[in-house]
Amino acid sequence: MKKIAVLLFTALLLPLQACAAEGKWVEGKHYEVLDEPATASPEIIEFFSFWCPHCYRFEPLVKQIKQKISKDTQFNKVHVNFMRFTSADIQDDATRAMMIGRAISQEEAMNGAIFNYIHQQRASITGMKDLRNIFLVNGVDAAEFDKLESSFGVNSMLKKNNKVVEQYRDHLTGVPTFIINGRFRPTPTSDMTVDDIIDLIVWLSEQK
Repeated sequence: MKKIAVLLFTALLLPLQACAAEGKWVEGKHYEVLDEPATASPEIIEFFSFWCPHCYRFEPLVKQIKQKISKDTQFNKVHVNFMRFTSADIQDDATRAMMIGRAISQEEAMNGAIFNYIHQQRASITGMKDLRNIFLVNGVDAAEFDKLESSFGVNSMLKKNNKVVEQYRDHLTGVPTFIINGRFRPTPTSDMTVDDIIDLIVWLSEQK
């Protein structure tokens, strides 16, 4: 009997928790609903730039978001090429390097190395030569890097990355920007804490 009472209480509590979350996050204040088709499955896209200091500082939050979202939610990083820190070609080179990291299943580590090169070492990236050196210093085989750099697979991933940028370009006023389930864009307010931002993104990933 006691177990039944606990189950009934839990069943009643779940809708109340959902209502509380909906009351906490307000459309038009904390997030926008975009005039875009919803994705078939839950998906978070983070648009970012390696040169953006805010994106660099946001990396620890990204790790927390990945830990809190459901197993069915896909998290994708998309590198933009329209920032004014450097040329579009060099930004595309960085995207290509990210795709090489993805191809060898070392994306997170190599992204971190590129971020550190720019923001900790205060070094300049002038093209693929610098990016190649970053990979080699971090243990990636030179022959493997060279083979993948111009491979069909990496070229295809680069094109797909830039196609996603173009698809949502009108909604990207800066980075980092998150597009969730194809139609939600969080717009955190100045009074929100780090935990609030994480909670908002995770909550939006559960909306349809």
